[in-house]
Amino acid sequence: QYVPVKGDHVIGIVTAKAGDVFKLDVGGSEQASLSYLAFEGATKRNRPNVQVGDLIYGQFLVANKDMEPEMVCIDSSGRSSGMGLIGQDGFLIKVSLGLIRKLLAPKCEIIQELSQLYPFELVLGMNGRIWVKAKTVQQTLIIVNILEACEYMTAEQRKQALAKLSGN
Repeated sequence: QYVPVKGDHVIGIVTAKAGDVFKLDVGGSEQASLSYLAFEGATKRNRPNVQVGDLIYGQFLVANKDMEPEMVCIDSSGRSSGMGLIGQDGFLIKVSLGLIRKLLAPKCEIIQELSQLYPFELVLGMNGRIWVKAKTVQQTLIIVNILEACEYMTAEQRKQALAKLSGN
């Protein structure tokens, strides 16, 4: 089970709207809260259009054992920096925290190799959730399958699998 850490970037699923606050499932023991004002450009009049079931990429502002985890979708200067509502038409998968750390490492070979197959968008959450979207559903599923299999493949096995896919 994921334990929220202040500053961690995660993917949460909106489970409820309660007044000025959204509740998000982040894969931990309790839900995280997210104020509607914690989005770039949000004001009392200009609220983000967030619905139950939406995916949100954000970071923890508050995360300790005595308080409910609290997320924001803006950095310290009020910019979204890539955080916020995630597109509707991708795929969400769950992988181990170990694989996420591997994928988040600078110059990650897995991602470099995959990006030679197809162009795709990727959102990596420290809570083990990955959102993937390629041009077609088929390409998206291929990338999802490789990401899920990476956990149990050596670099050599992965290179062979990718070579088969790219027709080499």
